[in-house]
Amino acid sequence: MKKFAYSAVATAILAVGSTGGVVFTSSAAAEVSVNIGVVSNYYFRGFSETDDGAAIQGGVDYEHASGFYAGTWASNVDFEDESTSYELDLYAGYADEFDNGFGYDVGYIYYAYPDARDEDGSLSADFGEVYGEVSFDTGPVGLYGGLAWVVNDSDDSVLEDDDRYYYAGLEVPFAEVYAMDFLVGRTDFDDSDADNYTHYTASLTRDAAEFGEFSFNLEYEDEFDKDVKAWVGWSTSF
Repeated sequence: MKKFAYSAVATAILAVGSTGGVVFTSSAAAEVSVNIGVVSNYYFRGFSETDDGAAIQGGVDYEHASGFYAGTWASNVDFEDESTSYELDLYAGYADEFDNGFGYDVGYIYYAYPDARDEDGSLSADFGEVYGEVSFDTGPVGLYGGLAWVVNDSDDSVLEDDDRYYYAGLEVPFAEVYAMDFLVGRTDFDDSDADNYTHYTASLTRDAAEFGEFSFNLEYEDEFDKDVKAWVGWSTSF
């Protein structure tokens, strides 16, 4: 499950990293990019999706000059259910940023687990969210915040209809190739018996140009495990 961090388009495109792509000239400019990444632990909103194991991730994205974008992203997962081995995300949306630094991003993302099975052998874990985000680039600091809302689910999906996720964060670039990012996210379940929780993420990234982007990350959630977890990642795009 892709986590919403910098913006839905940025984080749906890359697991931990930088943006970029190959530009194809046409009457309406468009950009197609491919991304790959490796992480020591794949976290989604405060919880490991790989049973604290490593993940190989990657995707393909299309972005039009109008602001429309669409793409797909995949990662291995480990839910300890002896069947689900990978996640495949499909998403599309519209994003733009104005000259004054304000930006927005709206879209839909579908989280698919093609080899997940229930007792009858059918798909059982997929779900989808609509999302929206606003951002403001002040120059020294980037601010962002948004909402993701589950609009379709399956019998055994982790999130269900009307579950909501709110988040806010800031990004502080420094020394030309480094950036610090801080995120606070809140998950509110529609089921009144479920335990809502807040999670916190802090990241340090280094842009190594043609060698990709490296990151060191800390994760904490306040309801279940309550331990600070660390993971590292690398990504690149072309």
